[in-house]
Amino acid sequence: MGNEKRFENKVKKFLKDNGCWYIKYWAGAAYTKAGIPDLLVCCNGRFVAVEVKAEDGKLSELQTYNLNKINEAGGIGVALYPDDFEKFKDTIRMIKLCNGHIAE
Repeated sequence: MGNEKRFENKVKKFLKDNGCWYIKYWAGAAYTKAGIPDLLVCCNGRFVAVEVKAEDGKLSELQTYNLNKINEAGGIGVALYPDDFEKFKDTIRMIKLCNGHIAE
């Protein structure tokens, strides 16, 4: 298993352990859209999109474009590298504490 996949599994475990819903998006088939972040997450009613990268991973122009569009639309779009994992975990914990979740 590669470094990126191992890191992605850590991220998914953290999200699950913190009550966040997520789906792993894979754009390998002809009918899927390229450039969509790896993990689409709903956490306390907030939309979070995560492009998981290994230490030496590079974002494509399309990935950067999509993360920017998600942020412009009011979601949280992040490129997540292992060095930023603690900051990401803090962000998720803060999202969990935010008021304003609409259940219905």
